[in-house]
Amino acid sequence: MLLGTLLVLLLAGAAPASAHAALRASDPEDGSVVRTAPAHITLTFTESVGLLEDSFRIYGPDNRRVHMEEPEHAAGAADTARAALPRDLDEGTYTVAWRVVSADSHPVSGAFTFSIGKPSPTPPAAPQDHAEHPVTKSLYDTGRYLAYIAAALLIGTAAFAALCRPPDTGPLRAPLLFGWWTLLVTTAALLVLRSPYEKGASPATALDVSAFPDTLSGRPGMALLARVLLLLTAALLLPVLRHRTLRTRVTAGAAFSVGLALTWASAEHASAGIQVPVAMTSSVLHLLAMAAWLGGLTALLLTLHRAKTPPPYDTVARFSRLAFTSVTVLVLTGAYQSWRGLGSWSALTGTAYGRTLAVKLAATVFLLLAAALSRRWTALLARPAVAEERVPALVGASGPPPEPRTTHVTTAPPEAVGPEAVHRRALRRSVLAEVVVAVAVLLVTTVLTGTLPSRAEAEAAKAPAPQVAGLPGAQALTVPYDTGTPGGSGTVQLTMDPGRVGENGLQAVVFGPQGALSFVPELRVTFTLPSKDVGPIDAGLTDRGGYWATNDLTLPLEGAWTMKLTVRVSDIDQVTVERGVRIGR
Repeated sequence: MLLGTLLVLLLAGAAPASAHAALRASDPEDGSVVRTAPAHITLTFTESVGLLEDSFRIYGPDNRRVHMEEPEHAAGAADTARAALPRDLDEGTYTVAWRVVSADSHPVSGAFTFSIGKPSPTPPAAPQDHAEHPVTKSLYDTGRYLAYIAAALLIGTAAFAALCRPPDTGPLRAPLLFGWWTLLVTTAALLVLRSPYEKGASPATALDVSAFPDTLSGRPGMALLARVLLLLTAALLLPVLRHRTLRTRVTAGAAFSVGLALTWASAEHASAGIQVPVAMTSSVLHLLAMAAWLGGLTALLLTLHRAKTPPPYDTVARFSRLAFTSVTVLVLTGAYQSWRGLGSWSALTGTAYGRTLAVKLAATVFLLLAAALSRRWTALLARPAVAEERVPALVGASGPPPEPRTTHVTTAPPEAVGPEAVHRRALRRSVLAEVVVAVAVLLVTTVLTGTLPSRAEAEAAKAPAPQVAGLPGAQALTVPYDTGTPGGSGTVQLTMDPGRVGENGLQAVVFGPQGALSFVPELRVTFTLPSKDVGPIDAGLTDRGGYWATNDLTLPLEGAWTMKLTVRVSDIDQVTVERGVRIGR
């Protein structure tokens, strides 16, 4: 099952495209005027895209949201997004806001306008992008970084134990457990945060279980789920493998490591762009080499400091050879991936991707210098003091045994022990320096995987100019409340989209006195327009599992509305707070 899932992820990324989707064409075109209402809105991208339930938001000339069917791919083409329009659309200018997920797992969004019959006399509202939620993005990026570190620690420590064979493996149990648990927890967190990350929503919406089917139907969600299943399977098989031969354990560990690496390669830059099969292979090898080197460094450092007996020269020498092989693979695969992502030498300084890559290259140079220093101290440790030993002569086949004789081997002077201790301490310091720089390299690598590659940026520049997002801007309010009871105070963050006449969506998140998410039994919001004697209109908020929301709030007139927010924190404690809200057209 796991192998099948990974193969699906691998083959699903085999279409030639550019990492990060860019809008190539739209029908109707941006700014165009059509005689009659089109049957569909169709967008064509530079690569395959994943669709969300809310991938299209269309607003009419009166700023009311147009009801549409669920988006789909046009004629089965994975690089398109299409949604059917109602037949009875009025004359005027319409705003189309879109949001999709590109093949490398990053959400992209934009907006454009078109007119039916003739443009509206009033220009569209100010642009407002369907942007990412800053808290959700920060949490997601942090999870990705921790997952990289945990994978390097888990794979590298296991590789060090199996291939370098230190006599005392006790110090390695802690990093193995820490790596496994951290990778499992961060991957589960990324899986939970995937839906709000794609939709640009608050992290509180991650508790909405109804979004999980959509998350698991996309390739990034499938990759994260496969990673969780791999980790759980490894935990179940570990007791069985302990009693098998070293070769069997190494083979199983290699298969597990390749499977983990595929869960990254299948959902990031390697899965989209030119030469996808080669790029996927290169990405897997790059990640494994990185883990074997950087995770192995941590394992070596712990062995040098915490092992009951210092590791013998053979163990250090084996890791030295493993590190050299890993560096060779990193250089070759890194050079290929840099060429694939950059596209030109000028992009190294002229694009964000190129500048980030340059920082990574500079950090890698420092890492190589520290590694060269470690190899020097390792070579010095190859000259251990030779103790005098007595070697008995072989017993002859017949006749009396000969007189015992002693073979004298040159013995190092007593002061040789001092230089050996100095070399070992120097090796510890150089390995520690490698680990510190390695953490920085991993941080830059995480940033790099979330940056639009220069080659894709150049291709996106050939697409239509960035669309003017005539999307009505959302209103955001933070309302404090206090019931006068212990723990009965906090704030409610409300977002009204688009915050204009017509149909609106309203989301509310409740925070307690310490700023943590708070789960209240009831939250009610009503709107009144005193100047027109309209209201109260109940927003009809419903609990969505951690936040409150509605998509059916209709405010028929413009003007200065009064919003009443009622928060009930217990069976008997509640408070009502009023706020003024300006609703325009």
